Amino acid sequence: MPAAKPHNLDWINSLRLIALLAVIVLHVSAIPLGQYGHIPLNTWLTADFYNAMVRFAVPVFVMITGALTLHREYELGAFLKKRLSRVVAPFIFWSLVYVWYSWYIEVLVFTGNTWTDIKLILHQLKYSASYHLWYVYMLIGLYFLIPVISIFVRNATKRQLEYFLAMWFIAMLITEPGLSRFNPQVDIHYFSGYAGYLVLGHYLTFNVDYSRKLVVWMWILFFSLLAFITAGTYLLYQYTTLGTTLYEPLGPIIVLLATSVFLLGRFTKLQLPLILLKFKNFACAYNYGIYLSHALILYFLDDPFGINFKLGVPVLGIPVTAIICFLISLLLVWLLSKLPWVGKWLAGL
Repeated sequence: MPAAKPHNLDWINSLRLIALLAVIVLHVSAIPLGQYGHIPLNTWLTADFYNAMVRFAVPVFVMITGALTLHREYELGAFLKKRLSRVVAPFIFWSLVYVWYSWYIEVLVFTGNTWTDIKLILHQLKYSASYHLWYVYMLIGLYFLIPVISIFVRNATKRQLEYFLAMWFIAMLITEPGLSRFNPQVDIHYFSGYAGYLVLGHYLTFNVDYSRKLVVWMWILFFSLLAFITAGTYLLYQYTTLGTTLYEPLGPIIVLLATSVFLLGRFTKLQLPLILLKFKNFACAYNYGIYLSHALILYFLDDPFGINFKLGVPVLGIPVTAIICFLISLLLVWLLSKLPWVGKWLAGL
């Protein structure tokens, strides 16, 4: 099988859609996960399992960005204008929507003083108006970095890229609980953060070729890590205060999990019926808008409709709620896109 490249967008679109659904599943299951000791253990373990399974989501999003951008040469101003305009305008709109929702549920209280209320809104925009919008702040920071780091990536040898990724992985590893005593005085933390996922996505796209053995090993790695994260998190919750350590996106376990998913997404070709293929491509066009809006839909599904992880049994309630949220979010942003003049901006197109 020939190595898939970014210009073959089919695998990229599939992977992007999987990551988006994974994010929604993550946010549905996060609520019972935070109720350890207050809900039945089987419910909590179900949430733990789903959380472990989908923690690759944001890293894979960043890896896709690296696969699509780092091999190109950019004119700095044009790149920032194109990328940031597409991201920032819908981000500001949806941030204001979440400010409104906070006011609607009486979490945010306006004083009636114009300047005080404006500062309150600006404070919300500065520190994130909703829990899931942290990703956009991180993404904007990466966009500022991409024109610089792409120069290194385009001119680096395979060995130099591997050196960067190895140092990034080591820098992560020595900050893990229990390993911090190996943290040297020599500061290697310049190799840190989500920028490593950009380079990893590029590396896995341009420097790894298909083999059946590789795919088999990636499946083994994925299921092994799924079992390890699920069981390990349960033990951490029971005996330590480090409950979510294995979930950390900038941790070695999630790096390996995301790597397995990325390569499986790249080398696994699903033969979808034509109608599902069209739906996938249609939904992918609204990926960003769905991400921005899905938290609002989850809020309203829960209250007043009572659609959440408790729907039926949790093992079904979590994915069913996520799918309902995904479909309603898609419908919402599609309708927004039809508004004249501003529709495409608001929908994140």
